[in-house]
Amino acid sequence: MGGRVPRLTRAVPVLVGVALGVALLPATPAFAHNSLTGSNPVNGAKVATAPAKVELRFLAKLDPERTKITVVGPDNVPAAGGAPAFSGSRVSVPFSPGAAGLYIVGYQLPSNDGHPVKGEVRFTLTTGTAAAPPSVTPTTGTTPTAGTTPTPSSSPAPASPSTTPVAAAGTDDTGRGWLWAAGGLVLLAALAAGLFLRRRRSARP
Repeated sequence: MGGRVPRLTRAVPVLVGVALGVALLPATPAFAHNSLTGSNPVNGAKVATAPAKVELRFLAKLDPERTKITVVGPDNVPAAGGAPAFSGSRVSVPFSPGAAGLYIVGYQLPSNDGHPVKGEVRFTLTTGTAAAPPSVTPTTGTTPTAGTTPTPSSSPAPASPSTTPVAAAGTDDTGRGWLWAAGGLVLLAALAAGLFLRRRRSARP
């Protein structure tokens, strides 16, 4: 019994060391990769008011030279309003909102084992900037311009001048005048003949 107790006493530190080593083994790969711990807006959020910036928070300090952050909106339109700003384990990007819809914040981080850590945060903007109204080009010749008189497509043909000469009525009046003059002469001749006959009768014995 006396010999066994010293051997067990010497073995206790060894067993404690082995137990600690085994306990620490699963934690070693965890520290090899940085990971996302939170964001603003949070992943899957629906926001009506666009934030001034998008912020990501990570487990460990970030390397600005090896960290990539992207922000895109509907139809993959870029929505980052400036360069990322780093502060320890946090990074923020100015947000430039566009149309309402899904926005995706992508990130890529370096790791100690050489494999980059990639991920994304998604949120939906329920209200966005209004789209510009489409320009309407008026069709030439169909819509009259304000202040101008529209030109009719077809003008009525001018009345053709009369082919009957205006002097025709005058000619008719002139013919009638000659008839009146001839009648007057005949009447004068008849009167003269009557006076002549009366004088011859009164001159006889």
